Amino acid sequence: MKFNKIGVIGKFGVRNIESTLISLRSILEQEKLEVLFEDEISNLYPEQNFTAADRLYLAEYCDLVIVVGGDGSFLDAARFMAPWKKPMLGINLGRLGFLTDIAPESMHDSLKAILHGEYKSDVRFVLQCKILREGKVVGQGLAMNDVVLHKWKSARMIEFETIIDGEFVNTQRADGVIVSTPTGSTAYALSGGGPILEPSLEALTLVSICPHTLSNRPLVVRSDKNIEIVLIDNNSESAQITCDGQINMPGLAGDVIEITRPDYYVELIHPKKHEVFEVLRAKLGWSDLPKQLKDR
Repeated sequence: MKFNKIGVIGKFGVRNIESTLISLRSILEQEKLEVLFEDEISNLYPEQNFTAADRLYLAEYCDLVIVVGGDGSFLDAARFMAPWKKPMLGINLGRLGFLTDIAPESMHDSLKAILHGEYKSDVRFVLQCKILREGKVVGQGLAMNDVVLHKWKSARMIEFETIIDGEFVNTQRADGVIVSTPTGSTAYALSGGGPILEPSLEALTLVSICPHTLSNRPLVVRSDKNIEIVLIDNNSESAQITCDGQINMPGLAGDVIEITRPDYYVELIHPKKHEVFEVLRAKLGWSDLPKQLKDR
């Protein structure tokens, strides 16, 4: 068995979280595995006597990390785990569940199969964002979905330059720009009119948010490109930079937002029957299967 020590991270306050955690522990212990719950979960449910460890310990010593919650919970855990390159899987207690793709009702059979080697895995890269002000780093963060520059506290558009690998691309006025990984192409970038990227692509998309110039269109580049976004005039403190919508940093005129791909990744574990386009059909409400596929 590849996975012997399992770490569990959960979102607080979600409906059915306690019962799901109890069922999860039971399944894993039946397989004679060591199960460690993030200490904040253990503190929240002391009567359950969950064996506790902090998140750093889980990252360093567990063979597999299971996240119980929604995609937001998964993103939060994945950014922390990325430097350790830990395999991760998600139990979905959220809404869409692009990343947390195991439903609680199918958890028993799915986990049993995965723990005995019947699974698929795919590797997702992350982005490193740094904000440089007068040559000094004043903010930084990792992103699995996207890095977004957007207007803040103002109805005015912001103006910025985009530079890729040292080559000037354009100057634009817009509500912002989304720099997205393939994982994030079904998130904010999708609502901004960006393309859906197949998860294994080594590519990034740059999607402007409500650009003033109608000829502005999403741009797709290789993932190893060094992207710089330079704030020109942002009306004092009216711009913000976010990573996965969860890390927020203010931007000022003259700031350089540097986006690169570090040597980190997240390995996603899926059930054996996981299909990318089946997930897209289900989550995005695309048309039903053709008859010939239904009859297989």
